[in-house]
Amino acid sequence: MHNLGQTRSAQQPNHLLLTPDTFVRTAWPGMKAGTAIVHAGPALGARFTQYTAEFASGGELGETTAQRFLYVLEGQLKLEMDGRESDLGVRGYAYLPEGTPHRVVASEASRVAVIEKSYQPLRSAEKPCAIISSEDAVRSHALNDDPSLEVKCLLPDTMNFDFAVNSMVYQPGASLSMVEMHVMEHGLLMLEGGGIYRLGDSWYAVTAGDFIWMGPWCPQWFGALGKTPAKYLIYKDGNRHPLSETPPAGTPR
Repeated sequence: MHNLGQTRSAQQPNHLLLTPDTFVRTAWPGMKAGTAIVHAGPALGARFTQYTAEFASGGELGETTAQRFLYVLEGQLKLEMDGRESDLGVRGYAYLPEGTPHRVVASEASRVAVIEKSYQPLRSAEKPCAIISSEDAVRSHALNDDPSLEVKCLLPDTMNFDFAVNSMVYQPGASLSMVEMHVMEHGLLMLEGGGIYRLGDSWYAVTAGDFIWMGPWCPQWFGALGKTPAKYLIYKDGNRHPLSETPPAGTPR
């Protein structure tokens, strides 16, 4: 049925809501038997790139010169690095430092969330090492002592890393305790359930499959609705002084 131009997707200078009905798939050199749905990147004003890669069995992701974070949404991947092979199933993830030679191959039809960012080195900290793990192996903690809102930190909170990726689970009716406004930007992929997101001066109904980009100082708040928990995967930059980077032209500040 024709939607007569209607969609929940919306873009404002400091945020983006991208819903599956507006997804456009593409491919680039090095990618085999797969396509990518680009959610955020420099063209948007983001200082990172995030996309969902979809593969047929045997599909390959291709190379990157940037840091890369992978999180398996469906299927199974084989990661080849340093002469070793590792299998990543659903909720499996990997962090690959900038310049790490590696190969990502889908063992079966798969979907994977991919985050890439140029690394900002620190003289006082060594570059981070590769990580291969599973969300299931990470212990959760309550956000602000609220047991209805659980967080799993998938990367170490150390100065080696210039970004973080967390999963967050809200029990039905749970919400953030405040409207947040800060220098960090976010890339957020809804994994399960849904709720209401405040972005800037707008309020959006969101559900599994939606993507949200939040620029620096975008007012943001989320509350879970429905009878099942809401869960999302969220990226944020951090651990660097604001003067240590130069944002792309057109980035909201």
